[in-house]
Amino acid sequence: MPKPTLVIMAAGMGSRFGGLKQMTPVDDGGHFIMDYSIYDAIRAGFGKIVCVIKDEMSRDFEDRFGSHIRPHVPLACAYQSLDQLPEGFSVPTGRTKPWGTGQAVLCAAGEIDGPFAVINADDYYGREAMEAIGAFLSQPRPGTEHAMVGYPLSSTLTESGYVSRGVCQVDGDGHLVGITERTHIESRADGPAYTEDGETYVHLPPDTVVSMNLWGFQRDILDLFRDQFTVFLRGDHDPLKGEFFLPIVPSRLIAEGRGTVSVLPAKSRWYGVTYQEDLPAVKAAFAAMVREGKYPGKLWA
Repeated sequence: MPKPTLVIMAAGMGSRFGGLKQMTPVDDGGHFIMDYSIYDAIRAGFGKIVCVIKDEMSRDFEDRFGSHIRPHVPLACAYQSLDQLPEGFSVPTGRTKPWGTGQAVLCAAGEIDGPFAVINADDYYGREAMEAIGAFLSQPRPGTEHAMVGYPLSSTLTESGYVSRGVCQVDGDGHLVGITERTHIESRADGPAYTEDGETYVHLPPDTVVSMNLWGFQRDILDLFRDQFTVFLRGDHDPLKGEFFLPIVPSRLIAEGRGTVSVLPAKSRWYGVTYQEDLPAVKAAFAAMVREGKYPGKLWA
């Protein structure tokens, strides 16, 4: 069977961060979080990298990133744009942002020839997490068996503001039962809580399992992505800001009994830069990992 492919969603602008956080250096060597993710993925047995970007990012991406990755692993770019829609649909007047993480996966579909993992460009998942998802995808499995890495909510929050997380329900066998996208979770004096209206808060246990968009899929699921994107576009959504979130697809898979999603417990620390204020702590974390010998100072030497 082919080695798994890693799909990196890198088309987002990072509105709360204030720029292209996926191309913000996180160490003295000028590496991006993506560099560390790809370094971990190669060691975990992935055989190809696909970066989903916007077309206008292509030259900057190649100059600052692609040229030093290609000597180490096959690298392809897929382009996410507003008009990549199923037949019969058109871009609503006034819409400027892409259609979300679910559409990003579909934009990469032409570069996927077997099992694949999906990650965010601006999240650091840890070597152990990448090894876990790589091992899952490297074993022969039916096309109905998928996986995700689950993190405890408390380790994914920031003191700088609110975050969006997929809150997971997991059964006794370690399978995902459901996932609910909470777009405003924050750390409060009495613990983590989410709000839907900015006024009423509902508390969540600190050890609540959340998805950070580290998924492992069999290629067969791409048909369900296509079907659900059409369902989303036909449904009731904000035509200017509505997003086809990736978790919609595994949620539908589970609800219809068409497959399973194993939740692999995270054994590594997550780091991310939702806000500019998060950057110093993230840089300090990578500096510490280099000092401890977990990574070389020059990843691509």
